[in-house]
Parts: sequence; C-alpha cells; structure tokens
Amino acid sequence: MNIKNTLTYKDIAEIPELLAGFSARAGEIKKLALRSGDKTVYLVGRGSSGTATLFAKYIWETYAGTITNFIHPHSIFEAKKPLNFRGQAVWAFSQSGRSQDIVACLEKLMKWGAKGVAVTNEADLRNNPLARLAGRHILLSGSKEVPVAATKSFELQLWAVLWAAQAWSGCFGDKDFKNAVAAAARAVTEDYGGEKLLAEIKRAHMLGFVGRGPYNAVAEDSALKFREMAKAHALGYSAAEFLHGPVGAYTAKDLVFLFSPSERAPEDIMKVKRALRERGTPFHVVKPGALKLPFSCIPTDIRMKKLALRLALSKGLNPDNPKGLNKVTQTR
Repeated sequence: MNIKNTLTYKDIAEIPELLAGFSARAGEIKKLALRSGDKTVYLVGRGSSGTATLFAKYIWETYAGTITNFIHPHSIFEAKKPLNFRGQAVWAFSQSGRSQDIVACLEKLMKWGAKGVAVTNEADLRNNPLARLAGRHILLSGSKEVPVAATKSFELQLWAVLWAAQAWSGCFGDKDFKNAVAAAARAVTEDYGGEKLLAEIKRAHMLGFVGRGPYNAVAEDSALKFREMAKAHALGYSAAEFLHGPVGAYTAKDLVFLFSPSERAPEDIMKVKRALRERGTPFHVVKPGALKLPFSCIPTDIRMKKLALRLALSKGLNPDNPKGLNKVTQTR
C-alpha cells in the first residue's frame, strides 16, 4: 500500500492547516478556558486523550501558574461518599466526545459541583454527548478523524493546551505559534531517519521512548502509536521513571528513542544515554531543531507518528484499521 493512499497519512498531512485554522479562532479560548478561582484545573481522558492531559499538566503548571490534577474515573465511580468539587474546573479530553466512561465521570463530577470543559474533535453535538454535558466545548477542528490511531486530533489537543496557557498568562508569542505551524508542515513531508532507521526499528525486539517534561507526553503517545499501527512492543517513559527500573529490561536487541528538549541533551537524558551504553542497548537521540520548547514537541510528534505509519506498511499491516482495535473504546 502506498503511504499516501492511507487515511492515516491524509490525516497527518492535514495537521499544519488545522493548526493554523485553530489559531485563527483561538480568541474563543479566552471565554472557554475555565479554571477555578485559585487557578486549579482537573483533567480526565483516556488513550491519546489521556496522554494529552499529561502534556497539559506540564504546560499549565510550568508556563501558566495553574495547578493541574488528574482524575481517574474508577475512583470517582467507586467513591463511597460525595467529593466536594464545588467551583472546580474539569477539562474532559475525548477525540470523539463519545467515550462512555469519560462522559459518565464528568456527569458525576458536575453533580458534585464541578464545571466542565469538553475538548473534542466532533462538531456535531448530536453525536457528542460530552460537549452537550459540559456546555463549554473547545472544538479542535471540523475535520473528522476516521482511522483508529489518533494523529491530527492529538496534535490539536496539544495545540489547544498551548493556546489555553497563552490565554491565561500570555506566556508565548504569536511567532511561536506561526513557527510551529511551519515546522509541522516540514515534518509532514519528511521520512524521518530514512530506510536505515526503519531497518533498525524492525530488527528491535522492544522499543522504548524516553522524554522529560512535555516530551514525556510525546514519548507516551509515540509508543502508543507504534503499538496501535505497527503491533510493535513499545513503551513510553519519563527519563526519571525509565532509570527507576525499566532500563533493566532493555538489551542489545532493543532500541530506545531519547527525546531531547534542546540540541545539547540535558543531564537527565545524558544519564539515560550512559545507562543504555553500559547495557549495550542501541539508542537514537531525537533533537528538536531550531524550534523552542514546548513548541518543538509538535513536529517531533508528527515525525514519530509518520515513522510508526511507515513501520506498519513495511510489515504489511493496515494502519488505518488495526485488527482488534476500535476508534471509540467503550470501557464503562
């Protein structure tokens, strides 16, 4: 199958235009980017949407002075006594807006006094119970995502997070967003690493993806895409977590991707490199180029998604509809 004939590639190719389109209407974020009076936000999401909430935590706490807490639906469903969420802002991330457990979780939290914000890629409210429930809806785009693996919707979730930080604190400049769109457009056209890196990946028994700060979210979602699209044994880690045990599972037959937030790798990434060298484990350092953190996460993530797509095709797999997976996973 030609890569350009896949729905997944077509979604990836749309990303730069959709990012620019979101930016053109980003003024809406100021009205929708809710947080509590003490600058606190709660987050809930599953799969790639859950990984996007991890990115939000790093961005909002680092750049926007906003304490960001994770909600695990199970504890909400099993709570023996009502929890006081009066006046708290809960952001619910869901590509489709139809994840049953996320909808049910937000419904219960709102009954306990929370105010909801839905972040979805579904414009039709008839098919979007999460947005209807929340009443505040940050629409990522008007372009539906059909393939199972989330690509453009994930990038747009990261983009919405960056724009929310901007609305709260003015921490970024217009040039930062414009430069990121241009970098995303370049990333779409690249075959990162060429055939040599693809061959290394195919030989590896296990893949690891390691990042720090916002790149932790990139590492987690990159691993998810390699699992979903290419049936690869892939796991994502923060740099600190990787050194606290997981590194021990990696051997000379594996491959680890290290995401550096700067051209010169920081000390925690260097520690991972040294640990991998001691074990004889091959690794590949992914550098951000000229784009500054955290915007460099966007093109880096696009490169990884396209690399997972190329791996799937090289293995004769259908990346658009992996066997045994569904676009909307019902877990309630």
